[in-house]
Amino acid sequence: MELPHGFDNGRKEGKVCKLRKSLYGLKQSPRAWFERFTKTIMMHGYTQAQSNHTLFYHHNDGKVTILIVYADDIIVTRNDPMEMEQLKEKLAIEFETKDLGPLRYFLGMEVAGNKSGISVSQRKCILDILKEAGMLGCKPVDTPMDLIKKIGQQKESTPIDTGRYQHLVGKLIYLSHTRPNIAFAVGSIDDRRSTSGYCTFMWGNLVTWRSKKQTIVARSSAKAEFHAIANGMCELLWLKQLLREIGVKEEMPMKMYCDNR
Repeated sequence: MELPHGFDNGRKEGKVCKLRKSLYGLKQSPRAWFERFTKTIMMHGYTQAQSNHTLFYHHNDGKVTILIVYADDIIVTRNDPMEMEQLKEKLAIEFETKDLGPLRYFLGMEVAGNKSGISVSQRKCILDILKEAGMLGCKPVDTPMDLIKKIGQQKESTPIDTGRYQHLVGKLIYLSHTRPNIAFAVGSIDDRRSTSGYCTFMWGNLVTWRSKKQTIVARSSAKAEFHAIANGMCELLWLKQLLREIGVKEEMPMKMYCDNR
């Protein structure tokens, strides 16, 4: 970053210029943008959820409008069409906006909805990974790689591109957010830590899920199970608070099931 033309005359060593606004690319810019958006949306009567600070909601005569913000992308859901149109007009006054219509694609996930429910997939993301790896025509196998094979072990083999390999593994780790069944395959098996997994359902619909390696080395299978149960319980408590904030009434107590015998 350099001083604009006309400001470099008479500059002294050890002196800096103070920015009066955030610039694109600075590490402070995302926070500054979110603070401004939060201030603007709350001025229009929306409340910031305590369970998720990127979620805002507005209640009006039994109807609710909910916003979820990720960087400069916004998802809006509601059962009040009039409030939604008013919200679009208000945001268009403060920010440069673009209405992309019904949700179809978000953060690498494809979203499809109909009367029976909503489905989420990452088909496009998977195809992009296969194309990048040159494996579009490959056939699926149960074990993609020999567990005891050391990459680059043979002297006559092609040199391994470490950066490209790590890049592809990183994409697979991101993919595991919606495909928890591959979380174990893309994790390290040398640290002796167990993998916890849980999923939560509301009215028969899957709403949250997670599969993640534990931060501790459990010295027994029972301890690993209890650690996973604790994580699942924290998720239930968080979900309970979120539902209360957006106005969803609790009809029945939450139940937790564990596959430990």
